Amino acid sequence: MILYELIDYGTLKLIWWLLLGVLLIGFAVTDGFDMGVAALLPVVGRSDIERRVAINTIGPVWEGNQVWFILGGGAIFAAWPPLYAVSFSGFYLAMFVTLAALILRPVGFKYRSKRQDPRWRNAWDWALFVGGFVPALIFGVAVGNVLQGVPFRLTDEMRMIYEGTFFGLLNPFALLCGLLSVAMLVMHGGAWLGLKADGVVAARGRRYGSYAAAAVVVLFALGGVVVWLMVTGYRITSVIDPNMPANPLIKVVSREGSWLANYAQHPWMLIAPLLGFAGAVAAFLGLRGKREVLTLLASKMAILGIISTVGLSMFPFILPSSIDPRSSLTVWDSASSHSTLFNMLIATVIFLPLVLAYTAWVYRVLWGKVDEHQIERDEETAY
Repeated sequence: MILYELIDYGTLKLIWWLLLGVLLIGFAVTDGFDMGVAALLPVVGRSDIERRVAINTIGPVWEGNQVWFILGGGAIFAAWPPLYAVSFSGFYLAMFVTLAALILRPVGFKYRSKRQDPRWRNAWDWALFVGGFVPALIFGVAVGNVLQGVPFRLTDEMRMIYEGTFFGLLNPFALLCGLLSVAMLVMHGGAWLGLKADGVVAARGRRYGSYAAAAVVVLFALGGVVVWLMVTGYRITSVIDPNMPANPLIKVVSREGSWLANYAQHPWMLIAPLLGFAGAVAAFLGLRGKREVLTLLASKMAILGIISTVGLSMFPFILPSSIDPRSSLTVWDSASSHSTLFNMLIATVIFLPLVLAYTAWVYRVLWGKVDEHQIERDEETAY
């Protein structure tokens, strides 16, 4: 018996769909507060020392948090090659803008305090803002476009043809999702500042974070209504075999109904949007009530619920096609080979706990608040 046959091919596909969700949520929960703090920088820091307080709350950990972004991209590349090919080719310009913004982050962190010139530091602070706000917006815009369907098709030779444009991605529903993404991460950043900063920076972080939490509730609800009334869902109308080979063109797909149909068929899935709403409301109350640890946990719960809502709504689709529904990529027909998924799972079982343990150790060692006096003394500060 071949070792990888210990786990059924269809089961491995489902496991990797879940792991992809875990990696995306891990990225949003960890690197998300980094981007949220950067997006809040112009309003929580009104002087150089106040901005240094905010920056030093994330300075020791932001590089480690980037690991989740790399893991997510690597998982898509190895476990879902067609998804990687279509999304990174079709969203090429959007990805380029995102990567350009993300590149500003390490440069901004490393350079902004190298000179005392206020104009120099102010310029890099705005670079950090762009590096936090733009990726958060574009990630949400991408999700909005995926929910509506992406204009691509596959030829009989499995060659991808993308027929969309960059500005076509910036449609009203996608921008709504982008604003929800920004609000969600700003809420998370505000919760982090409330926990890690002290004084006026923490107070402003809680204030603007509470505004963002309220916006999350409103935008999440509005997005749900739009998906229900205006966004057409997808449904596989042919017999689907979970063990089928990676060939999206052998199925039949129709555009009908709503993405919310999964919740009618599987009511237990409603726990995801409920977690999204409950987490955002709890984060709002925690930010107003200055409950530090519980607020951050509530913010994480909201992120978990919101991202899970998208994944569960679309299952088994991961990238639907708006111009040729048959070309849509699903969990069952766009995965790597049986042996590849199994070998990757073994590696993940070994190394993911190490990443989690190291991350927990780093946060434990670097625990504690950052205040202006610490910055003035230049003690235990990175930037």
